[in-house]
Order: sequence, then C-alpha cells, then structure tokens
Amino acid sequence: MKKMDYQNVRGTQDYLPEQEVVRRKIRKTLEDTFISYGCKPLETPIINYTELMASKYAGGAEILQEMYTLTDRGDRDLALRYDLTIPFAKVIAMNPTISLPFKRYEIGKVFRDGPIKAGRFREFTQCDVDIVGVESQAAEAELMMMAVDAFKKLNVTITLKYNNRKLLYGMLTLFNVPSEKMNRVILILDKMEKIDRTMLVKELAELELSKKTLQDIEQFLDAQPTLEYFEPYTSTNEFVQQGVQELTELASYLAALSIEQQCIFNPFLARGLEIYTGTIYEIFLADGSIKSSIGSGGRYDNAIGGLLGTNQSYATVGISFGLDVIYTALELTGEIAKNSSDIDIYIIPVDMKKQALILAAKLRNDGYTVEVELSGKKVRKAMERANRENIQKTIVLGENELSANYYKIKDMDSGEEQVFNFSFEQ
Repeated sequence: MKKMDYQNVRGTQDYLPEQEVVRRKIRKTLEDTFISYGCKPLETPIINYTELMASKYAGGAEILQEMYTLTDRGDRDLALRYDLTIPFAKVIAMNPTISLPFKRYEIGKVFRDGPIKAGRFREFTQCDVDIVGVESQAAEAELMMMAVDAFKKLNVTITLKYNNRKLLYGMLTLFNVPSEKMNRVILILDKMEKIDRTMLVKELAELELSKKTLQDIEQFLDAQPTLEYFEPYTSTNEFVQQGVQELTELASYLAALSIEQQCIFNPFLARGLEIYTGTIYEIFLADGSIKSSIGSGGRYDNAIGGLLGTNQSYATVGISFGLDVIYTALELTGEIAKNSSDIDIYIIPVDMKKQALILAAKLRNDGYTVEVELSGKKVRKAMERANRENIQKTIVLGENELSANYYKIKDMDSGEEQVFNFSFEQ
C-alpha cells in the first residue's frame, strides 16, 4: 500500500497546543481592545464570487495574482477571500439599513498564493476593524490609538508609519508621471525601505518615464521631506492640498492623544493596494527584528459605492492586524516563553480516578480550569509535567484524602499547601 503524503501544503502550518494557546491569547487581547472601542462583531464567508474579489475597487492587479480561484459543481467562478476588507464592503452594500457610523471587527482566515517569509504564510488570520460613516481624520486617529493600546497590552513596542495617497499622487502628477503608469510608480516607491536605491531607480527607469520626471522623483527622494516641505505645492495641485490638509488634521489628533512619538509621517509610504484613497499606515516592530509590517490599513472611500455601481462616496477607514506575524514577533521577543499554563489546578489521582473526576466537576463549577491526570502517571512524573508546563496548583488524591474527606491544593512555586474539606460520596 502506497504511503500517503501527509505533508502540510506549502505556506500552511499546524499550531500545536502550546502555540495555539498563545495565538488565542493574542486574539483575545485584540478582540477585547476592539470591543473597548465600541466595535461590533461581524463574520463573512470565506468563499466569494470571483467577480467580487476581482473588482477594480478591491485589491488591485498585484494581489489578484495571489488569489485562489475555484469553481463549484454549478461551474460558478469562486475565490477564497484574500482579505476581510472587500467582504465587509459587500456587507454594507447589501445592507443599506445599517445605521451609520458603523464600527465592526472581524477575525478570520484569509488566503493568498504569495511569497512565504517570516510571519507570512498562504493561509493566515487577519484581525480587522473598519469604520464607515466618519469623514474626519478622527477615525484614523482612533484606529492608530487602538493599535498602540493593543500592542502595549501584548508588551510589543511598535512604530506606526503613515502617509496620504493624495499627497503622493499629487506630487507624482506634478512630476508628470503618466496616469497609466501612476500605480506602478507608487508600488515601486512603496519598496523604498525594502530595496536599495540603485534597484529602485532601475525599476523606475524600466517604466520609460521621461528624463525630467526621473530627475524630479530622485530629487524628491533625496529631500527626505517633512510635512512642511509640501506647503508650497498646495496652491498648484489640489491633491497635494487635500493630502496636506488631512495629514495636518491627523497630526493634531495624534498630538492630542500623546502618540505622535510612535506615529511617524513617511512621505514615501504608498501601500500596495489600489483601493486606498487617503490616509494610509503600516505598523512595524520598533526594533526592526521583522522587516515586514505586522499591521496596516487606510481610508478607502470609493469601495462601497463602487460595488453598488454608483459614484456615491462612503467614508470608510480600516486597520488590519496579522495574527500570525504578531505570534512570530512574540517568539522573537521571548514573550511566549513567559506565558503560564491555562490550567488552574492539576489533579493527580492515585487509583482514585472516579473521585478525582467528582472533585474536578466541583472545582470547575467553582470557576476553575481543571485537568485530571487520567493516564495513570506516577506522582513524580505528573509533578514533573506540572513544573514543565508551568501549572501553578496541584492536588494529589489518594486513600488518605478519600477516607478523611479532604483534599490539599499545593502551590508549585511556594510549596505551600491549603487543606479543604470535601465529601467524595456523591
């Protein structure tokens, strides 16, 4: 009989209990943070029509190359969702009676047939928050504050870089970048901190831009501009004007929230997706131990109206946290090693399994998380396991305890024991 190939599909992985416990703590920390900001839960299907996921208001050409497509028995063209944003936009488009503003969060699996690297897989979990119905940059500021809060609770130091697509688009328009090449130029500039300058200039040159345009872009790159740099251009280009206005408003909120030191203006940040229409941001580990972002987002005011086939603008802004890359970050910082067991009390019966189960039922009813050693491990071996897995409290249940109707809870750190009366006759 031929041996089955039971390898994981490349870009996917199993999470064993010690890993999954940490992942769920990350997820709960994020979810609790989302709820504390007034966000409501939402769940959308993993499988969607290809037409929806391939909409021009969705991820853009680059991400569509990574989309998993399939057909059902009715020969309909379907796709696995590659993010949670367009499925959310679809929900708003399908439910016009939803009261705005509306804040939602969703945590779920998404799929991309893309490159694999540290913290990046082909099946991964995104944790998203989106706000629809708020035109003010206060929405962006609140999502940035949410990111700072969440990572503070996870004991991870972050830097959040932000920009505005209008600002970058306006400057490139002034440099006479042809409209048909605009998105490709923006995608190249987005790589500025990921590839060296020679390679970046080479990729721009391959687009066959004019010599003057290339010179203007290079001078722009050399300027390392602050927000004040763009002021003289606000009178000559409406996109630059709008971008500066929105970023100035945002900066005032960030200062008021005292997070301006963690939130850094980066005039070359572009974000790869064509969906974005205004402010954009990416979250990075402050120590740079992972080069790729661990969260990102931005404003996408045209997506919902686009799905409806209208020119109506729906003020929409979102942020997305990558659960898998955050887990990798915690591994690198050593935070995972600090996690204690989820088991409150570990009962080790000495030929007393039935009585151990009775006691466990009572303790669980009192609100404790309890595990009973059912495999017949000797007490010494069971204690070694308790130490290895950082279980704080143990109960050894034998004939003495049964006959005298008591049990002792031992604190594994201090060695102290507490005695409790209990009748094992149920």
